[in-house]
Amino acid sequence: MKATKVFHDSAVNHVMGQSKYIEDEAPIHGQLFLDIYTSPIAKGRLLSIDLSKAKAVDGVVDVFLSKDLKHNRWGAIVQDQPILVEDNIEYLGEPIALIAANSLEAAYEARCLVDAQFDKKEAILSLKDAIAKGSYFEPNLKIETGDAGQAIAIAPHILEGETLIGGQEHFYLESQSVMAYPGEGQEMVIHSSTQHPSEIQHSVAHALGVSYSDVVCYVKRMGGAFGGKESQSTHFASLCALAASKTGRVCRLHLTKDDDMAWTGKRHAFLNQYKVGFNDEGKILGLSIKLCNDGGAYLDLSAPILQRAMLHIDNAYYLANASIQGQICRTNVPPNTAFRGFGGPQGVIQIEGIIEEIAAHLGRDALDVRLVNLYGNSDGLTTPYGQTIENNLLPEIFKTLEASSKYRQRRQDIETFNRKKTGYIRGLAMTPVKFGISFTVKFLNQGNALVNVHRDGTIQVSTGATEMGQGVNTKIAIIVAEAFGISVDQVRIMPTSTEKNHNTSATAASSGSDINGAAALIACEKIRKKLAIYGRHLLSFAEQDRPNPITELYDYEMDDKEDDGTVIFEDGFVYLKNDPKRRMSFANLVDAAYHNRISLGDYGHYKTKGLHFDRDKGTGKPFLYFTFGAAVSEVEIDTYTGESKILASDILMDLGRSIQEGIDEGQVAGGFVQGCGWVLTEELCYDKEGRLLTYSPTTYKIPNIQDTPRSFNINFIENDTNTENVRGSKAVGEPPFLLCASVWAAVKSALQDSTGRLVQGFPLPATGETVLRALMGEAKA
Repeated sequence: MKATKVFHDSAVNHVMGQSKYIEDEAPIHGQLFLDIYTSPIAKGRLLSIDLSKAKAVDGVVDVFLSKDLKHNRWGAIVQDQPILVEDNIEYLGEPIALIAANSLEAAYEARCLVDAQFDKKEAILSLKDAIAKGSYFEPNLKIETGDAGQAIAIAPHILEGETLIGGQEHFYLESQSVMAYPGEGQEMVIHSSTQHPSEIQHSVAHALGVSYSDVVCYVKRMGGAFGGKESQSTHFASLCALAASKTGRVCRLHLTKDDDMAWTGKRHAFLNQYKVGFNDEGKILGLSIKLCNDGGAYLDLSAPILQRAMLHIDNAYYLANASIQGQICRTNVPPNTAFRGFGGPQGVIQIEGIIEEIAAHLGRDALDVRLVNLYGNSDGLTTPYGQTIENNLLPEIFKTLEASSKYRQRRQDIETFNRKKTGYIRGLAMTPVKFGISFTVKFLNQGNALVNVHRDGTIQVSTGATEMGQGVNTKIAIIVAEAFGISVDQVRIMPTSTEKNHNTSATAASSGSDINGAAALIACEKIRKKLAIYGRHLLSFAEQDRPNPITELYDYEMDDKEDDGTVIFEDGFVYLKNDPKRRMSFANLVDAAYHNRISLGDYGHYKTKGLHFDRDKGTGKPFLYFTFGAAVSEVEIDTYTGESKILASDILMDLGRSIQEGIDEGQVAGGFVQGCGWVLTEELCYDKEGRLLTYSPTTYKIPNIQDTPRSFNINFIENDTNTENVRGSKAVGEPPFLLCASVWAAVKSALQDSTGRLVQGFPLPATGETVLRALMGEAKA
C-alpha cells in the first residue's frame, strides 16, 4: 500500500497563524498570573525567607511556599525532587516561592523583592568533578556478552580513550506553559503543553492531596517539545494547580524563553571511557566501555536514558565480546531529561568515533571498517543484550547509498582537494542507524483509543497521543479513514484529555503513532465488524426493497453473527464484494445502524507483545523492531576559524510502508538538522557559580539556514517486511536524529586525514574552537 498524500492536519492553521496554544487562551475574569522566585545559588541551604515586600506589591494576591503543598515531591520514576524548596538547594534556578498576581508585571516585581538568606556550599558542576568526587545516583548498569577482557588482551591492535559528549537545549518555540481551572469542590482542569497528560494528572493530584479522578489534563497541541515536556512540564503544572487551588481562581504560568532555558534540564552530557581491540581489517574483537551521564540534581529520567545509550552502543555493528557499563552522575545543574533519541544518540556517537579512530590507526577507509563490522556483513545478528535482528536491511542500505552518493569517487576527490592546502579541508563519512522502537520499560508499551462514529458519517477519535508538530494526529486520522474507506477530512482527532483516555504513556520513544494508531485501529475494527454485519443484511435486499429503519421499526439481532468479509468499505461507500452494484453510502449505513440501535462508538486497547528485558542481567528483547537508515555527509572546514560547513548529506531510510510520506520526510529532515546543531554549534556554557550563560537565542546557536547541507537528499527504501506494526509502518520521530553522527564523523575524519594523526578525545560539539584545538594537536576541549 502506498503512502497516502494528506496534508498535516494543522498545516493551514499554522501558516495562517490561527493554531491555538496555551498562551492564546482568552482571558478569564479574575485570572491570575504566576511567576517563580528561584534559587540564586547552585547548592546550599535556605536559611530564611522574607515575603513582606513581595506581598506588598500592588496587585499581588498571594505568595506560596512548600508548606502550602499537601505533598512536596515529584519525579518521573523516583519522587526525589521537591516542587518548592524546603531547605536544601540542589541547583541554581530551583523554585522556592510561587507568586500569584493580577498582572505579569506585578508578579515579576514581587519576584524581584523576595528576600532570602542562604548558606552557600560548594557545587559540583561538571561530569569530571562528579566522577572525581564519587557523586553518583544508583544503580550501576551493565550489559555483557562474550569475554571482552580476554578478546582485547589478545587483539592485534588496541586503542583506548575518553570522549566528552555535550548536552543540548530543547529550544522548543513554545516555552513551558500551563493554565489551571479550579472547579467545584476538589475538581481541577489543567491545560498544559505536555507530552504526558496522565503524569500531569497524577502529579497534580498528589501535590494537592486529591484523587486522580478529581483532575483532568487537556492537551490540544504543543509548540514543540522534543522530550523536554515529557516529564518537566509536570513541575510547572503542579505549581499552577497549587495557586488555582489556594485562590479559587484561574491561574496561568507561561515561562519566558530565558527562564525556560535557565531553569529546565537538557539532553544529558556523557563522559565515556573505552578500550577496543581489533584485527588488521578493523573488525572489533572486543570492546570495554563505561558510560557516565550527567543526571543533574535529581534523577528524572536519567536511568532509562543511560540504559538506552548502552543498548545503542553497538549501533549497527556486531560485537561478539563487549562489556558495557553505565553510571549516572549527580551534579548541581537542573535535572537533565528526555531529548529526541533518549540516550541513543550518545551511544551511537561513541561507537562511530571509535570506528573513525580504528580506520585512522589502520590507514583504511572508515567505510570499509564499518562494512566489516556491520550486522549482516559480519558473523552475527544478535545484539550484546541478546535480541536477534530480524528483517535486516542494513547491508542493502549501505550498498545502495554507497552507490547513489558516489562515496568512493568523492573520497578520492577529497583527498585531492586536501593536498592543495587552500586553507580549507574536507571530510566525508557514512554512518548508519539501527534504532530500537519501544519503551524500554515494558508496561509503558500500551495505549487506548475512543472512536465515535456520528450519524452523518463523520468520526471523532480520542487517543493518548499528543501533537507537538510531528503529525501524529494526521497519521491516526489516515489509519481511521482507511479502516472505514472514507475521506480523511471526515475524521477529526480530538484534543487529548485524561477523562477520555486514561493511564496513557507519554508521547515519546518514537512510538506515538505505533501505539495509539494501533489502539485506534482496534476500536475501528470493532465498529466496522458491526457495520459490516448489518450492511450485509441491508445489502441483501434490492435497493427498492430495503427495510427503512426509521419508518419500519425493527431490531436486527447480530448475536453470534460474524463478518465474513463480503462487505467492502471504499471511497465513502459500502458494497458487496461479489455484487458491487449493491451499495450504499457509508453515511447512510451509519444512520441506518443508529436507528437499529447498533453502537457506533467503541474503545480499543493495544499492548506491544513479545517484549521482555532483565535490567539486572542486561539481556532480553526490549524492542519490537528496529528502524534502519544511513547517511553520507561531506563537510568543509575553514582551518583559520575552525568553522565547519555541511556541503552535502544524502540519507536513505527504511520506514517500512509509510503512512504519510510527506510527514516522514519532514521528520527525517528536521531530526537530522536538529542533530547537526547538537554536533556542531549548540554548546552549553556555565559559569563557575553554575549559572547557564547560553540561556537565550542570542547566546545559544541553533542551526540556521547556513548550517544545513548545501545539497540535501532524502530517500526511502521499499520494505514490506515489518508485519509487527500498524499498517506495516516504522517509527520515524527519533531515528533520523542519530544520522547526524555522519557530520561529526566527517569532521573528525577531515582532522585525522589533514593532520596525519589520530584524533582521540575529540569532544562534541565540534565548535570552531574545538576544531582549532584539534588542528593544533590539542584534541581535548
